[in-house]
Amino acid sequence: MTERHTVATSLGEAPIAAFMLGGVSMYVGAAIAVGLFDEVGAGSTAWLRLFGATVALVVLTRPWRRRLRHLLASRTVLGAALTFGIISATMNTSFYLALNSLPLGTAVALEFTGPIAVGLWAARTRRNVAAVALASAGVILLARIEWRANANGLLFVAIAAACWAGYVILGKRLAGHGLGVTGLCLSTLMGTLALAPVFAPGAVPALTSPTLALTALAVGVLANVVPYGIDQLVLPRLTHGQFALLLAVLPATATLVAAITLRQIPTTVELLGIIAVSAGVALRDAPSTPELTTDALL
Repeated sequence: MTERHTVATSLGEAPIAAFMLGGVSMYVGAAIAVGLFDEVGAGSTAWLRLFGATVALVVLTRPWRRRLRHLLASRTVLGAALTFGIISATMNTSFYLALNSLPLGTAVALEFTGPIAVGLWAARTRRNVAAVALASAGVILLARIEWRANANGLLFVAIAAACWAGYVILGKRLAGHGLGVTGLCLSTLMGTLALAPVFAPGAVPALTSPTLALTALAVGVLANVVPYGIDQLVLPRLTHGQFALLLAVLPATATLVAAITLRQIPTTVELLGIIAVSAGVALRDAPSTPELTTDALL
């Protein structure tokens, strides 16, 4: 048994702990990324995250071993990978642009409005209505705090939330082709290439600096590869109830990571807003299949 297989088995046997590890890894990656904003800007930092993730995924998965030429010959597969890659890349970029002016915990909580809206549209039950009411109350609290000082941040996080809603739908479509991590690698590559004309030029200083390049690679691994890989291992082992509760904990996890790493200490009203959003996520009806992975959050 290889060392990689041993690690995968260990993570799969403790799905809840592994899921939380993925969430912490993602937010630590985001905290590190904030440090790159002054060097290359938020948009180029988001592109560097995608670029680093693409490099790591290509090295780890070696997609050419899984008949990549055959996959590339299928217009249906290419279309699914391209649309999913662009929507997820736009989501992550918008989120990083929002982080340029919003606290991490607040931005994560506000971004949850996207999947909550999808859940309400898919199943209009009383429980979902109550969940949306709770989450909406939290969003109103957070938005009122940030509107005057950080209107641009709210605009970008709204775009990220809308993209997350699209991510849920398009992610299922891509997963339906049975490509697994190879599909993730292909879509990430396409998203990286699609946004390169806009954000790659600003990333040149990081690509030409060994220190900044390693930092960008670390962001890609921590924010994409680790949580994405853990999702593949543990989500099939989680019950719907466990999955909903774990999602509800993620905004609080982001707030804690931000407080420790970025010294972003939330106010009482911000905490109330984050708690309300988390409660709405926990209350909503569980979908027939766990469709919201940690990789969608950032």
